[in-house]
Amino acid sequence: MNMLNFRNSIRLLLIVTLFLGTLTITSLGAIMSTANAQVNKPTIVLVHGAFAESSSWNGVLTKLIAKGYPTVAVANPLRGVKSDAAYVASTLKDIKGSIVLVGHSYGGAVITNAVNGNKNVKALVYVAGFAPDAGETAIELSGRYPGSTLGPKLAPPVELTDGGKDLYIQQDKFHAQFAADVPASDAQLMASTQRPITEAALNEASGAPAWKSTPSWFIYGDRDLNIPPAALSFMAKRAISKETVVVNGASHVVMVSHSDAVAKLIDRAATAP
Repeated sequence: MNMLNFRNSIRLLLIVTLFLGTLTITSLGAIMSTANAQVNKPTIVLVHGAFAESSSWNGVLTKLIAKGYPTVAVANPLRGVKSDAAYVASTLKDIKGSIVLVGHSYGGAVITNAVNGNKNVKALVYVAGFAPDAGETAIELSGRYPGSTLGPKLAPPVELTDGGKDLYIQQDKFHAQFAADVPASDAQLMASTQRPITEAALNEASGAPAWKSTPSWFIYGDRDLNIPPAALSFMAKRAISKETVVVNGASHVVMVSHSDAVAKLIDRAATAP
């Protein structure tokens, strides 16, 4: 190799090295920017309701995670409003930064009682969820307006050793009652994996409601057969909902059948000033 070619090779090597270095710095900057954005986002904590479990949030979780939100889907014990709320409240204590608390169905009653003075909770999102006032119960609220057909679809109660009773929905009635707008094969899996709630939990009076001091958002389907849409509308208006979305044709599991609409509402609640 002559001296001219040698010098040209050195110049090319230097150019490539500088170019790669610039790319590395730029990539690192992008990564750091993304990381900072995620750190600044509130953590979304999702609480399922009766006859469901944490995987009922999978569609919503996928969309929230794609937006960079830290997420936690809590396994709701479904034993009683006060004890379930205390359990959820204990999980919130370890979360740094702001929190958006989301509850489905009976999980709405739980989040109503779980804030318990936690100043990090910036918003409540009720997904076909109960938003009881002090002294109200899930049973009373769902029966206040016509439209719920849940009672006759329940299986015979399972007697517990402490004298309580566990409630399930009959598996062959689950699709039509709970998840009519979900494919039958998916509804069968949900029926098989449903978690029971105690009869006492549905009859337990709620405590002081967090929605009186924490901004709330509501979304539900107009074909909900568990909680009458009229009851959900009443609770949303009473809580002075920042935004209420009614999904046409949606069943009680609106977060499964319309996960995009639910994720978008949670995002709006999380980004609200």
